[in-house]
Amino acid sequence: MNAQAVIQAEGLTRHFGAVTAVNGLNLQVQRGEIFGLVGPDGAGKTTTVRLLCGLLDADGGRAAVAGYDVASNLDAMRDRIGYMAQRFGLYTDLTVEENMAFYADLFGVTGSERARLMERLLRMTRMEPFRSRAAGKLSGGMKQKLSLMCALLHRPEVLFLDEPTNGVDPVSRRDFWTILYQLAQDGMTVFITTAYLDEAERCNRVGLMSGGRLIRCESPRALREAIKETCWEVGGSRLRELRRFLRNLPGVESAEPAGATLHVFTTPGETGRKLESAVRQAGFEDAAFRAITPSLEDVFVALVEANTSGETAHGSQ
Repeated sequence: MNAQAVIQAEGLTRHFGAVTAVNGLNLQVQRGEIFGLVGPDGAGKTTTVRLLCGLLDADGGRAAVAGYDVASNLDAMRDRIGYMAQRFGLYTDLTVEENMAFYADLFGVTGSERARLMERLLRMTRMEPFRSRAAGKLSGGMKQKLSLMCALLHRPEVLFLDEPTNGVDPVSRRDFWTILYQLAQDGMTVFITTAYLDEAERCNRVGLMSGGRLIRCESPRALREAIKETCWEVGGSRLRELRRFLRNLPGVESAEPAGATLHVFTTPGETGRKLESAVRQAGFEDAAFRAITPSLEDVFVALVEANTSGETAHGSQ
């Protein structure tokens, strides 16, 4: 393993019965990096986080976090990480400040250090006016901020966040990411799973996960530039029928809805004029093709579909 990486996994594998949730994961995350793990439901994101945090035992491979092997040095590793699960898990009948004090006791943070950390976190999250409010009466975004503060009370080296902004309003999401940038600037490593592709754009690197496998891992810009296929925006009426027709055309890799249009990936060299001619001959007279730069969401959908198609083909052999 690379001694410089703060999070490492080699061949990490976990099964649930006949299902392989994580399949031979190889990964390295550097200090101070914001790393995003993105994938559809059931891709293995949450299982990966739980394996790295030592909340699940691996069936194969190994992992190390903050310099400690997860299997053999679990207690030492846990002292150096913060973990925030998908669901709000704090005490709803306690106030914001009481929840923080409870977790400070668990972490053994006392005295002047405790008071200083609590005040700093309340300022950072702009939660000072709500310190005496019961956690159960907080908004969704405020609950997530409280969970984050409790995960940070012992000043971890590595912070694991499992879809922390799921269902949170846009303003709270923006505030949350402002906090994450500040933590990364201070040298903390942030590992986040997210279902939001606009959040993935904010990460230093993104891992795309599908069917338990890490299928691509690059910076958002490198992911977009690595796509060799041409991306087309296709407008017209009868889009559902047009999509079915396009997906059966030679040279079309994928065709997916994108608002009031379709985004279509084709093999390199395939021209819009040729495709327009084919679809119009099939009765889609108003179809129009325009070459566009793919978004990270376009890339993600195309890669996942290609990976799924490859698995299906492999399984049918």
